[in-house]
Formats: sequence, structure tokens, C-alpha cells
Amino acid sequence: MSVDVIIPTFQPKQRFLDLIERLEHQTMPVGRIIIKNTQIEEFEKRISIPAFLQAHPKVSLSHVPKAQFDHGATRQQGVEESQADYFICMTQDALPQDDFLVERLIAALTGRRDVAAAYARQLPEADCNPIERYTRAYNYPDRSGVRTVKDLPVLGIRTFYCSNVCAAYRRDVFDKLGGFVFPTVFNEDMIYAARAVKAGYAVAYAADAMVVHSHNYTLRQLFSRNFDLGVSHAQYPEIFVDVPPEGEGVRLVGRTARYLLQDHPLLLPKLFCQSAAKLTGYRLGKAYRRLPLFLVRRCSLQKEHWTADREIFDGDR
Repeated sequence: MSVDVIIPTFQPKQRFLDLIERLEHQTMPVGRIIIKNTQIEEFEKRISIPAFLQAHPKVSLSHVPKAQFDHGATRQQGVEESQADYFICMTQDALPQDDFLVERLIAALTGRRDVAAAYARQLPEADCNPIERYTRAYNYPDRSGVRTVKDLPVLGIRTFYCSNVCAAYRRDVFDKLGGFVFPTVFNEDMIYAARAVKAGYAVAYAADAMVVHSHNYTLRQLFSRNFDLGVSHAQYPEIFVDVPPEGEGVRLVGRTARYLLQDHPLLLPKLFCQSAAKLTGYRLGKAYRRLPLFLVRRCSLQKEHWTADREIFDGDR
């Protein structure tokens, strides 16, 4: 079996170098590490490209202008550069917890013939705040599982969960299903997982494949991330119309509130402010076609994505 890793980067720092080092010491060796960097100038400010490539011969590095970055298209370009049987998508700030990450992700892919994708467990950083720490534990529990279309009546939108923070894919199935959709401002991983499930495949969650990854987002960042989430749901209504996320969001807020009430009651107002920012952002994102371009750019986390000639703004695909 051959396995490549695809990582989009922007303004990479020391953590990215640590990620490359850890990928090079996995029990299941990776073939190529394909880096799709946004803005060569931003890379060169922080890392010497000749020294970096000499130190890491498995790395393939290419650059795209910031205005051309797309969550789906840029990753798709990385996939097309790979000839491996399996590939893993990661983000530049996800650190493998140990040397078994690749081995365990691929084991989750090959354990059942119908599994199209498998995603890793995300562990919180040491400085992770209690709300985000609980959210990580809720979304990434310590028990593995496999989901198919049969789980939709019970799990709803959770059936389609998948995260390109760290997720592995079977290349033959990926090509058969047409790869990542684009243009995509956000959520390309979940859209692919939903299409795979609806086509009769399964998505695996590999709790024993672990990466350290979490963020302490501001209210503005939470608003913008959920605005982009709403946009992605508006773009692909055929996928999400029967599995609205609001119900799952209410359940998470309720469980988090009970947890905070017991251990961190002073954080309850913060939870409700965060929840309001998420919901407001999501609903505005779903209505993005009715908003002027300048307001869409202001709301979105991916501001360079929105230009007057972008097909995505007109709703074309």
C-alpha cells in the first residue's frame, strides 16, 4: 500500500515543521508529503525553501496565489499530484499524537471494504479553554465507529461527520465519486463524506488515530466560521436539506451548559454568547445570496474567496 499526505499551508510556523518531522517517523511510512502553500512570499518569510526541501526529500512544495485558494479545489490539486492508493489530508497545525497515526487511519480504511474515508480523533491543546475542551470530547470521543446511510434516522447530520484536519481516503472510491467539490469556501470534507454515504459507502471514525488540534476562537471568528458553514449548506442543499444542523447544535449547547454548570458556572454567559454568534453567522451564511458582496466578504473567514467574478457568488457549480 502507498500513502501520501496532502497539506494546504499559509504562513507556516514551527508547528508545521514539527508536523513534517512526525510524519517522517510514522510506523507506516508515507510516500510523498504534498504541500499546497498559499503565497510563496509568506512561506519564504518564515522558512528557507531550499533548506526545507533538502532536509525533507519526501516533500513536494507548490504555491498558489491567495485569491485562488479554495478549500476543495486546492486539495483536489494535491490529490491529482499523488499516485498513491490512499491519501491523508491534514492541516498545518494538526500534530500526530504518536507514530501510529498513519497506520491506524489506514487500518480504519481497510478494515471494511465499504469505508471511503476515515478521520482521526482531535485532542485539545494544553491551553484549550473548558468550552472548547468539552466540544472536542463531544465531537471526538474515545470510541471508534463506522457510519452508513442506515444511521441517518438516528444520527442525522452526524452521519456525515468527517474532518480534513486529519482524514484518510481511498483513492479509487475518491475518483469514482468525483473528488472534492469546488468552488468551496468551507466544509469540503463533510460534503464528500455525505456524497459517499449516500452512494452506499461508509465513513469511519478512528479514535485510536490521534492528532493534537484545537483553537480558542474569538466571537468574531466563531461567527465567521459558521457563516462559511452556512454558505456551504446553502450551496449544496441536496446534501443538507434533510439533516439540518440546528438540532445537533442545540444538543451540544445543552450538554455543554450542564457540564459548565457543574464545573465552570462562570463560563455559562460565554457559552451563550458563543452560541448566539454561531447561530447568527450560520443563518446569515445560508442567506448569503441575498447579501451584497461587501457584506459577504466582511462576514466570511475566507475574505479573498469572494470576488465579483467568482462563480460561487452567483450560486453556479
